[in-house]
Amino acid sequence: MDEYTADAFVNRDEPVPVLAFTGTGSPSPDPESKRSRLKESLSNSKLKEKIQDGANSRSETGFSLQDRLLTKLLQQVIPSENIEKVLDLPPDKRSSKYIGRPGFSIQLMTNNFRRFNSRIGIVFVFQTRLIRLLTWRNSTHTLSLLAVCTFVCLNPYLLAVLPFASALLFIMVPAYLVRHPPPPPTISHNTTYSLNGPPLAPPRTIRPAAEMSKDFFRNMRDLQNSMDDFSTLHDTILRIITPPTNFSNEALSSTVFLFLFVTTCALFIAPHLLPWRLLSLILCWISIALGHPRVQQFILENRESHLRPPSQKAQSLLSAWISRDIILDSPPEAREVEIFELQRRRKGEWESWLFSPNPYDPLSPQRIAGERPKGTRFFEDVEAPRGWEWGDKKWVLDLGSREWVEERMVQRVEVEVEGERWVTDLVAEDEASGNSGSLKTAKTVGPGWAEGNGREPVGEWRRRRWIRMVRRKGVSSNNANNG
Repeated sequence: MDEYTADAFVNRDEPVPVLAFTGTGSPSPDPESKRSRLKESLSNSKLKEKIQDGANSRSETGFSLQDRLLTKLLQQVIPSENIEKVLDLPPDKRSSKYIGRPGFSIQLMTNNFRRFNSRIGIVFVFQTRLIRLLTWRNSTHTLSLLAVCTFVCLNPYLLAVLPFASALLFIMVPAYLVRHPPPPPTISHNTTYSLNGPPLAPPRTIRPAAEMSKDFFRNMRDLQNSMDDFSTLHDTILRIITPPTNFSNEALSSTVFLFLFVTTCALFIAPHLLPWRLLSLILCWISIALGHPRVQQFILENRESHLRPPSQKAQSLLSAWISRDIILDSPPEAREVEIFELQRRRKGEWESWLFSPNPYDPLSPQRIAGERPKGTRFFEDVEAPRGWEWGDKKWVLDLGSREWVEERMVQRVEVEVEGERWVTDLVAEDEASGNSGSLKTAKTVGPGWAEGNGREPVGEWRRRRWIRMVRRKGVSSNNANNG
């Protein structure tokens, strides 16, 4: 195993630290034990033998027969889905090389992970240097960062200079020094650095870390710790943000919503009145100062005596204000539901048929299509809509039969404005006399409706409307979580 790969960005310093928060309940294992187990596993001779055996058993395409069989099996278990078919999207006309994405494959996953791990070292180098900068490992470097932040906060236009200055200082100058290295100190006592003459060294090219080198396993170590950091940070953020924002405690979430709404309106109207440069400068200095070891030690030592009592007092004041000013006892939403009692005429007698949500009028789509009415046979079987509950004890007959007929534009019916409020179908005279084939003498009922007078020939169906109040049914937090 090679010691390191030349011309590769790899974090050869201390490992990327693993975040830890008190009270998170994270299932992540102990970082020390995880590092020790990884070190033992990496130092085991069997691991090296397995890796070498796997490398020797690869086929000409670079993958073993076992990998191919496992890939075929997983492709059958996990079928690939086309996102355009799932979302019913129009086909994309762009290049197939850009649009086409292969499905899940063990071979591609293994190959891509090796390539990714060989090239991810530059991220860990940047992360390690940033941690050193913010934790005051070198006070001169951190003070230089504070000076740069101060200039940028006081003059935000300097943000346009940062990318170009960074490219000059961290890309161009190091690359030039590689081509034109300074002379050894033993040649001459002259301290001046001459820029004359041809290049003395080849240019530096960034290469990925070799797979069997220690740099490759250093990247795996840092990648492992970074995944644990992300999981711990993700769980911690959700543990802090979720309770006040998911309305499990409606009073607290309403307070947060009210605060965000007022803040949004205030910043939308008067953002120019705030000293943004001073605020950003103070925030920058406080953020960097909190990384100093002495400041952290002072906060840890005085947290119980100086920080916890004010926070508890502020929390109690907020709770008292919420309980006093946030009122959530408004009545639930109420609606009116309807059901139609249908009766069918047989041998001159009306028989109760069923209770349907539709009136089943002569020009309804169900009647035209020749379908039978749908509903329930008994009144007691009618249930409230999903998510609602009954607000009244019983159904009430709708006495405004004319109103709902006009509202629905029901035609060819006879309406009772008194009595039992039945709305009965009307038939043409030719249908009543049985001369359905005579079109010349037929006298059809005109569009619209007529008040009941008992003289018009009636049809096969009649209906009347019943109404009842429902209210929105509340869902407890336990039921919501279980659902």
